[in-house]
Amino acid sequence: MNEIKGFKYSENKSVKDLVNNFSSIGFQASHIKQAVDIIKKMKKDKATIILTFTSNMVSSGLREIFAELCKLKFVNAIVTGVGSVEEDLMKSKKPFILGSFNLNDKELHQTGVNRIGNILVENSHYEGLEDNLLPFFEHLLKMQNEKGKMLGPSEIIFELGKTINDENSILHWASKNNIPIFCPAILDGAFGLQLYYFKQEHPEFGIDVTADMKAEADLILNAEKTGGIILGGGFAKHHAIGMNIVREGFDYAVYVTTAEAYDGSLSGASTSEAVSWSKIKEDANTVVVHSDATIAFPLIFLSMFE
Repeated sequence: MNEIKGFKYSENKSVKDLVNNFSSIGFQASHIKQAVDIIKKMKKDKATIILTFTSNMVSSGLREIFAELCKLKFVNAIVTGVGSVEEDLMKSKKPFILGSFNLNDKELHQTGVNRIGNILVENSHYEGLEDNLLPFFEHLLKMQNEKGKMLGPSEIIFELGKTINDENSILHWASKNNIPIFCPAILDGAFGLQLYYFKQEHPEFGIDVTADMKAEADLILNAEKTGGIILGGGFAKHHAIGMNIVREGFDYAVYVTTAEAYDGSLSGASTSEAVSWSKIKEDANTVVVHSDATIAFPLIFLSMFE
């Protein structure tokens, strides 16, 4: 039983020192320190690590941290939404801008600006996205014809990553280091809308949304141990923990979430609830950090690598 205590300013020379002192503070600070310890144990035990995040995190500056994790080959696979894919591509051409949660949305709409919380995205980003995606879809159709079969989502994202020359890009480093990005909802977002337009001219083009199931199963079943770093909720979270049912669940799991469990949502479901489904093992090392990932994850990341 550890004593609850704070720390002196002079004791904190780095982020690592700060997070180490979190262990004795209590509440979510102690959970952040537990998250660091569990992720370190994943790496020490050579677990296959799956990182999941929602697309709004790529809207934020967490994008560069995710890219760094891919550059360092720290994770073995990613599960996310297609919003992450398209926004990573858009940011490789032009940055998003910091705004405010309290801006006048009617005025933003009239000036061609879209708001994600306090992050602003101009319509011109999406116009640029169309310019990049349509020739890319032509490339995919050619590949489809050469292979004689439709491509899967992770194959498409891998090919897209090869076209991005940006050191801060998640897709760039994932493709370069052969880290699969699984996207069960490939038709969501602006990416899906552009696919719709493309298919009007090329009805023979398609995506095999089941193609990744074997790659995912092979990744999980061939792992001695698996660990999940689950940021936020939604289908990305569920897909990762659901995949692990085939091996009786994750051996390690770190959740970072602002969602609560009272409404029965998967986004707010605890690691304990996942045990009942065989998505996480009964004796797994787990922690739930109730925090905005833009605050918690940089602390976790820097503490591990500092």
